[in-house]
Amino acid sequence: MESLIETFHIDVRLLLAQLINFAIVFAVLYFFALRPLVRVMKERSQKIEKSITDAEAIEERLARTEEDNKKILAGAKKEANNIIAAAAAQAEEKKEKMLIRAREEIGQVIDQEKEKMQQEKRQTLKEIRGEVADLVIKVTEKVLAEKMDNKKEKGFIEKIIKGGK
Repeated sequence: MESLIETFHIDVRLLLAQLINFAIVFAVLYFFALRPLVRVMKERSQKIEKSITDAEAIEERLARTEEDNKKILAGAKKEANNIIAAAAAQAEEKKEKMLIRAREEIGQVIDQEKEKMQQEKRQTLKEIRGEVADLVIKVTEKVLAEKMDNKKEKGFIEKIIKGGK
């Protein structure tokens, strides 16, 4: 072994000093770095496990909540469909009432217009008779201006009376 020490020029005292230094550095690192690091890692592992457990519980609650939401939505859809059906029935009923009222109003308007037309017809006939009478008078005046004898006058008047009625 001595030949080995001489070949590699190893100093035993230096080796022992380095071994003691290494042991001191190892002990310091063990107590001040490795132990706290192991403790922190253990705590971290526990936190991670707790987070995983909590996440699983949250997923389970989320799944239950989604099922509840689906049930609530299904109920709401049924209720909405019922409301829509009721609204459609009410709309149909209102439509029928409005149609009946519109028909009545149209009938009233038609009756009013018929009456108005009758009045206008009477007024027009009255005006036409007045104009015809004026024309008859003018024609009579022209004819009389020619000097008619009694026979002609009687025949003319009778013609006018028969033609007017």
